[in-house]
Amino acid sequence: MDLQSAWSVAAKDFRIYRKKINVIRASIAYPLIVGVLFPLILNYSIQKQPTAVAVALAPSLMDSFSIWFIIGAIIIPTAIASYSLVGEKLQKSLEPLLATPMTDGDILLGKSISGLLIPVASVYAGAIIFMALCDHFTQGVLGYLYYPNWHMGVILLVVPLASLMSVEINIIISARMTDARSAQQLGTLLILPFVGLYLAADLKIFPFTNTNLLILAGALALIDIAFFFVSKATFQREEILTRWK
Repeated sequence: MDLQSAWSVAAKDFRIYRKKINVIRASIAYPLIVGVLFPLILNYSIQKQPTAVAVALAPSLMDSFSIWFIIGAIIIPTAIASYSLVGEKLQKSLEPLLATPMTDGDILLGKSISGLLIPVASVYAGAIIFMALCDHFTQGVLGYLYYPNWHMGVILLVVPLASLMSVEINIIISARMTDARSAQQLGTLLILPFVGLYLAADLKIFPFTNTNLLILAGALALIDIAFFFVSKATFQREEILTRWK
């Protein structure tokens, strides 16, 4: 694969995404909601409790809320990667792209880069806001700064792996749909397994300990590699062009 060709595909996508209000909205709204709203809920919860209860409650709440950054890494790419090929078809720019000498791997890598960087940057920005506000609200109760810590570090390791999986699956969906809205709606179903993991953690079936999160990271890395090769094997530019004529 040619990284320069892949980056040229990604750069073109970035120029398109700057003009798409749904991409801008998703990239800004989610980190603000999770980064600001959850710390406010945390502050309200611990203010209503005696000090001893608040000391035990605060870390538990913060660890629980932090899992939503992984879920965000799944959600945000659905507004971006699901538009990837369908959007180009609607803008009449898909045919020239597929007619270039670039390999399928170059195109898919470029699409993956453009779909990955924005969500990861967005989630990381939200995590910084979240950690800063949580420390502000809990330092007086805990007597120390809870963040940064290893738990959040592992969460942020999982984020790009989860986001890449979402990007790759949404690109595969986008290659087979002819409507951007339908592609996005289908892509959002990917969130269901991660909501299930969140519920499993709350029920102590699969608690999000650092060890379990590292296991999740390893599993996601293998899934990412597998889906990249699946997307290459199933991406047929001639079929896409003739089916969408």
